[in-house]
Amino acid sequence: MNPIRQLATLIVLLSLAAGVHAAAATNTLTAAEKAAGWRLLFDGRTFTGWRGLKLAGPPAQGWIIRDGALTCIADGNGGNLITEETFDNFEFSWEWSMPPKSNNGVKYFIIKERGAIGHEYQLVDDSLVKEPESALASFYLVVAPNPAKKKIRPWGEWNHSRIVVQGNHVEHWLNSAKVLEYECGSAAVLEQVARTKFKKTPNFGYKVRGPLLLTYHKDEASFRNLKVRRLPAQ
Repeated sequence: MNPIRQLATLIVLLSLAAGVHAAAATNTLTAAEKAAGWRLLFDGRTFTGWRGLKLAGPPAQGWIIRDGALTCIADGNGGNLITEETFDNFEFSWEWSMPPKSNNGVKYFIIKERGAIGHEYQLVDDSLVKEPESALASFYLVVAPNPAKKKIRPWGEWNHSRIVVQGNHVEHWLNSAKVLEYECGSAAVLEQVARTKFKKTPNFGYKVRGPLLLTYHKDEASFRNLKVRRLPAQ
């Protein structure tokens, strides 16, 4: 075979092999992740472990599982998805993909008495927002992310986010960079909460134990590689 053609064939085969490996890695855990205590919250095929808010199972519409991702359908009249498990000290990691000009979010510190209200890791195209406390990766309306540390991949591609809660300390991460941190119940947090629509929400701004929630916001949003590990109390 011509050496150049042989090299081209090898490159194609290596590319295909890399693609198969990448596909196989979606919604799976490495040996190192398992050893570190990580668990999958989504198997890539079913709604196991998830249900609708105030429902025994997932919402009847608004969400589908497509290409190994949980996808919120635009204008699908769906509802929020929450985990069946509750969490106290934890690290939650996920990948998300959204089209331009879209809005969604991941919430934590969800309790029955407050319904779907919780602390929110905002997922939004920043061209839609006016105040920094509503920007991508913010603690919605309360703590703004550091814009210098935000590295967003093009809309429509996969981005990676993490929430870390240990004791009263909370961190939001975006694409391997810590973009904000705060202390639950601190004066700074409670003073800002008092300026928001959450000012009359019981215990908002304090740490509580609860499930994780993927919001239904009538814009398309896809989630995959949802992983969690419990952390020791500080």
